[in-house]
Order: sequence, then structure tokens, then C-alpha cells
Amino acid sequence: MIHLFSAGKLAFGSIKSAKLRSTLTVLGIVIGVAAVIANVSLGASFNQHFTNEVTNIGSNFIYIQGMQPKLFYDNELKIVENTPGISGVSPLKSQTAEVTYMSETKNIMVSGVGKSYDEVANTKLQKGDFITDNDGYVAVIGYKVANEKFDRNISARNSINITFRVGEDEKVTKTFKVKAIIQNPENTVIQAYNDNEAVLIPIDVMNEILGEKDYGGVFAMADDPATVKETSDEVDERLARNFGISERELEDKDSRPYIIVNQAEVLEQTDMMAAALSSFLTAVALISLLVGSIGIMNIMLVSVTERTREIGVLKSLGFTGFDILFLFMIESILLGVFGGLLGSTVGIAGAYSVETLLKLPVVFPFSLIAAGFFVAVFVGFVSGVYPARKAAKMKPVDSLRHE
Repeated sequence: MIHLFSAGKLAFGSIKSAKLRSTLTVLGIVIGVAAVIANVSLGASFNQHFTNEVTNIGSNFIYIQGMQPKLFYDNELKIVENTPGISGVSPLKSQTAEVTYMSETKNIMVSGVGKSYDEVANTKLQKGDFITDNDGYVAVIGYKVANEKFDRNISARNSINITFRVGEDEKVTKTFKVKAIIQNPENTVIQAYNDNEAVLIPIDVMNEILGEKDYGGVFAMADDPATVKETSDEVDERLARNFGISERELEDKDSRPYIIVNQAEVLEQTDMMAAALSSFLTAVALISLLVGSIGIMNIMLVSVTERTREIGVLKSLGFTGFDILFLFMIESILLGVFGGLLGSTVGIAGAYSVETLLKLPVVFPFSLIAAGFFVAVFVGFVSGVYPARKAAKMKPVDSLRHE
């Protein structure tokens, strides 16, 4: 039996003797492996990005939005607050209003919030302090409102005028002092409320101006991310009973006059989106790998035909059919190894470039990258089986007579 080192040396010499052909063959594997690794990495990166986006909404958040006006009051707020597993709540009420700064007016979302909103909604401040119980006509403004909406930047301690629509025809204008500016968020794709483009004011002040007492919704925070779904279900059940929904109707989500969303549900949906995207990208990449494997098989068949006389000489010198099989299999596997190494390098570099360009988390699942490399080697192995068997079955006399 031919030694592995000798077989590798002969196989490498054969590959080297047809450099262009071997390079083009390996290129198919390189493209396939690079595409698989890059797409798997991008899929994992998008999954991490979506997870970060959801986390950016709030810490273990549960959000309840009324489907009709004048639905949530202090009583409903207390029900949510007193639910086991809830560590913080904030009422939320929003209205598009006219915000004026330095004689320039823009239509901007103004939200009335409670003092705990920054904690439950994970709102980070660039400057200043968040709203407290003792605050009156103060505002916390989003980064874009402060720096992009108006011709002149708004700073903390500047004053802005907000004009609210009260009823159908009446408008009320009040002056608010800017107390803080919200930090520009890194993640902006998924947000319950885009605080980056909003103005936050005390909800008691907002209701006083509007002459109302209700809340549009409630933002809550669960104690533990592991139990956020169970806590959300408990909040849902308590609110449903409060609104007179019978036990029989609890299974029907449409029976409620509100919608409730929690972090676990959103994460589940984004995981499904990321998995679907990753599967699609990987399937497309595997097609490239299949094309590469066909290329190896084709070139090995050509090599067998071209080296028919060489096979006859080797057999006449005492090489067995297994030796010939082994020799051609090593050559095919080497093509897969070269393609796997180059493809892995190109795939990692490509994924890193795209993730950096799109400002995505850089994620490399090394187990999958290793799997991609071994798939390339396996492709080389499988693609060489038929040509190698064909070479091994050749008769020495027929091989030597071949022109």
C-alpha cells in the first residue's frame, strides 16, 4: 500500500502541474465555503442585532396599550404595579403637538410619562436628570429633537413652547424648560416609542393641560427576564378581570380592549426572523458549494482521462487498484482542503467587512466555521469517489494502449 506522504506528494505534484485548471476548480469551493461562512456569520450577527434592539426597548419590559381612549386610570396602573413579579411601572400618554424653539415650529410626538419611565424603558440620558415627582413644566427631549429637528441645537436649560390640541378646536400653549437630553441610541430599528424623536414631560402636567385623567398605556418592568412571560400573563389576567372579561373569554385575545406585548414574545419573533434569514442565506450559499463540488468531480474525471497511460504504468509497476483509488482520492481531498482554507479566510474577512459597514455586532460562530471547512473537505472526498473508482478499475494493458 502506498504511504500517505508519498500519495500526498504525488497528488500535490499533479495539482501543481495544472495550476490554472486546479485554481479554477478550487475557486468554486472557495466561493461556496466563503458564501456559507459569511452568510452564517451574518445570520448570527443579525440575530444578535435584533436581540440588542429588543433589549434596548426596556429591561424585561411589558407594555400595555389601550385600544380605545379613557381606558386606563390610576386604578389600572395600581393593578399592574401590584402584580407579583413587577418591579417598576410608568404610565404613558402620547400626542403629536407643535413644538416651537427660536420662532421655528415642528410637529413632534410629546409623551407624558412617570418618574420611573427612564428605568423601565431603558432611556439613557446624555445630559441632565430625568423627571421627578416635584417637577412641573420641564421636558426631557430626544437626541434628534435637540440636534436635528431645528436649525439651532437645543441645550439643557433652554426653553421650548409646546402647543397642545385640547378638544376639537382649542389649542393651549405652555412653556417648558429642557431638563435633560436623551442619549442617541445605538439601536433604532425596534422601539416601542422612539424617544430619540420625542419630547417627554410629566404625565400629571400633560393631563392637567388636556383636562383629562386617563393614560394611553402602561410601561412595566418584570423582576426577572426568565419569568417575564409568566408575569405578563398574570398582568393580562388581572386586567381582563378588571374590565369584566369572563373566564370563558380569556382565551380570546380579541376580547380585550387593550394589547399587551412583552420582551419574551418580541425576542421570539425576532429569533424566528433571524433564523429564517439565516436559513435563506445559507441555502443560497450551499448552491454555490454544490456547483464547486461538481467542478471538482469534473476536473478529476478529466484528470483520470488525461493520465490513463500513467495509471497503466503505475499498475504495471505493482500499484494495486486500491493504491490508484487512494492516490486520486488524496488529490480530490487536497483540492477540498485548499478550497476550505481559502474559503474560510475569505468568508470571515467578508463577513467582518459587511458587519462593520452595517454597524452590526461582529459574531463568528467558530463551530459553524469549522463545520464549513470540513464540509469543503467532505465535498472534495465525495466528488473524488467516482473518478477515483473509475481510475482504479482500469486494466493495465488497456491503459498502456491509450493514446
